[in-house]
Amino acid sequence: MKTKYTLINTKADLEKITSDFKKERFIAVDIEADSMYHFKEKVCLIQLAAGKKYIVIDPLQIQDLSSLKSLFANNDIKKIFHGADFDVRSLYRDFNIKIKNLFDTQIACMFLGIRETSLDAVLKKRFNISLNKKYRKKDWSERPLPEDMIEYAVKDTMYIIKLADILDKELKKNGRSSWVHEECEILSKVRPALLSNEPLFIKFNGAGKLTPKFLAVLEALLQFRRSVAEKKDKPLFKIVDNNSLMKIVKEKPANLKQLEKTKALSQKQIEMYGDTIVRAVNNSLMLPAADQPVYPHRKKAPILPPEVPLRAKAIKRWRDSKAKELGLDPSIVCNKSIINSIAIQNPTYLIDLLKIKEMKKWQKKEFGRDIAAILGTWTK
Repeated sequence: MKTKYTLINTKADLEKITSDFKKERFIAVDIEADSMYHFKEKVCLIQLAAGKKYIVIDPLQIQDLSSLKSLFANNDIKKIFHGADFDVRSLYRDFNIKIKNLFDTQIACMFLGIRETSLDAVLKKRFNISLNKKYRKKDWSERPLPEDMIEYAVKDTMYIIKLADILDKELKKNGRSSWVHEECEILSKVRPALLSNEPLFIKFNGAGKLTPKFLAVLEALLQFRRSVAEKKDKPLFKIVDNNSLMKIVKEKPANLKQLEKTKALSQKQIEMYGDTIVRAVNNSLMLPAADQPVYPHRKKAPILPPEVPLRAKAIKRWRDSKAKELGLDPSIVCNKSIINSIAIQNPTYLIDLLKIKEMKKWQKKEFGRDIAAILGTWTK
């Protein structure tokens, strides 16, 4: 059965639908992007649902999406996502949209102790509904989009409001609504990483183990790949994947014949990029030692007093026991970073523990006295 939806591709229609949606209390939200197909990722569709209204907004056809800003910023309307991190970052990056009163059903599932938290798994378990995911990896920037693809996009928002209502009631029953509310508030403020001038190898897995000479080769190849990807408007992995790059770095081919022997590239890739890659390798190997890059390893952590790991172990034992009691993943109750911070700072009083920045407010409220008691710091 076909789903009835409205496709919005003009500014006038967007302003009208935005005005209509401002009367709603709950709006389900999802987006589709094109990260698998282009150098610079962008939002290609924005799906909204409220009641029996299903809206698909085409941001590639509408130049001005400013009317959406006030809708997402309206604190009286709950915006419901499932796995909102990517969506929040993308909407801010592309349209400067900030989201208030966000509710993430995936986070709600996690705080209810649900292990399988993908939307597919949750809808199957709760409503016996199976989502057809055959378009998940399609190019959403194509225009015109086939009707089946648009309908597929709509279905991700069809059941989220109903799901959110059920989960919210369960959270209240378990006394965890404020926990999820705080987590969602924090999530609503995540932002995409800013561009930096640091070397590309900084974010390349395995670069930290390379010597300066090999790092020079890697950086040259990464710069080459980025330049080609940008020029061809393709994602980096469709030019040369990371494993192939690392193989070339380690083999350091001095000519095309040696490059072919690495078997890192297809014949087509060698024909297109072989000469440039070999030249980049050779030029990098000729760099004077003073000009070779050095990986900025973190300074070694200071040697801690022997009681610190003992405190950490005590907190971890409590954490694991509490997580089992609550039916939650231990990292939700208290992750490793928080445990280490508490063990190092060793707060003398409960009020000192409340100052630990890594801890959320709900964690301090629910577990502060327990942790202080474990450390022997709680005084009446």
